Amino acid sequence: MEGEAIATRLYRHFGTNLYRNLAGGAGVPVLFRRVNEPGHDAPLSVDWDGADATAIVVLADGALARDSSWARYINELVGEAQARGLGSRVIPVVMEAGALDICQGIQALRWDRWTEGGGREQRLLRGLTQEFIRMLRHSLEWQRPDATDDLGNYMRNINVFLSYSTHDPHGACVAGAIRDWLHDHAAVSSFLAPRDIPVGMPFDTIISRSIRDSVMAVIYTDSYSSREWCRREVMEAKRRGAPMLVVDCLQEVDERSFPYLGNVPVVRMDPTNKDMISMVVGRLLDEVFKYYLWRRSVEILGGPSPQAVFMARPPELASLVALPGRADGGTHLVVYPDPPLGALELDLLSDMDSGLRLLSLTQWQAEVGS
Repeated sequence: MEGEAIATRLYRHFGTNLYRNLAGGAGVPVLFRRVNEPGHDAPLSVDWDGADATAIVVLADGALARDSSWARYINELVGEAQARGLGSRVIPVVMEAGALDICQGIQALRWDRWTEGGGREQRLLRGLTQEFIRMLRHSLEWQRPDATDDLGNYMRNINVFLSYSTHDPHGACVAGAIRDWLHDHAAVSSFLAPRDIPVGMPFDTIISRSIRDSVMAVIYTDSYSSREWCRREVMEAKRRGAPMLVVDCLQEVDERSFPYLGNVPVVRMDPTNKDMISMVVGRLLDEVFKYYLWRRSVEILGGPSPQAVFMARPPELASLVALPGRADGGTHLVVYPDPPLGALELDLLSDMDSGLRLLSLTQWQAEVGS
């Protein structure tokens, strides 16, 4: 029964909530295999060719391990996945120690060893999300003409750029605590200025390069908006369309909030409550997964083209100013995830440039298909 409850939780997280506007309107396709195919002693086979990337999550308890037909079925799936390359994976989740034998020498998520109580589901979601990101990233990179099946690239960690004000003790404290948590609990790297800037290298060059390959966590404290380098980091991330999350750690007042901190998810965190960090990291991973889901969806639809610019977030002034070729005075079509922007927001953005056409993905698909 525990396995069924966890499977339902995974379905709700990946299939219906955060990702419904990025993967065909229904979230990430999630299918169950929990009973045998009629007339057989094992479930239905898996259609490996039905998607660009397929992950099979095996919630393995002692009963499954003792069933020779199911154990053989899982063993066959592992062999099939390994034969197909890095876009196909079997990910075992060991619910009981007795189920470890079905892993066939592959790395597993050890639910049976986790002691977080109610936090075990969050840890499972984080672990699965990290692996799904690797698979999607590989799927995108494999489309390049110069791509090679490079296991080293597949294994490289997600990087978190920690943007914070050094003039606020809470900013430095929270950024350092998130960095330490990532080091101790996740296969995720981090960039923390100024300590990660090589000696003799210019700040702006290293920061711009690091933001390009990262998800940004903005530690929003009372002094954040007043610091020039913090504002620069946010603007660079917005121009590059990098995944972002704002961690709201305000204690008193921000005299002039930086306007371009908007249009991204915000998580409220008491800077003295470090127990919130695991949830913050989970949301960061969600943003990275959404980013790659959007990019892969765009590739499937035909990829970026001179006729349309696809943005992973709803457009705003900061991102529209950076549109390539905007100064030529022509018409520019921008496609973004659903839901559509409201009329007031569309009017404001149109005032900036009357040649802009802004369509949500479903609006664009309806127009192209008409």
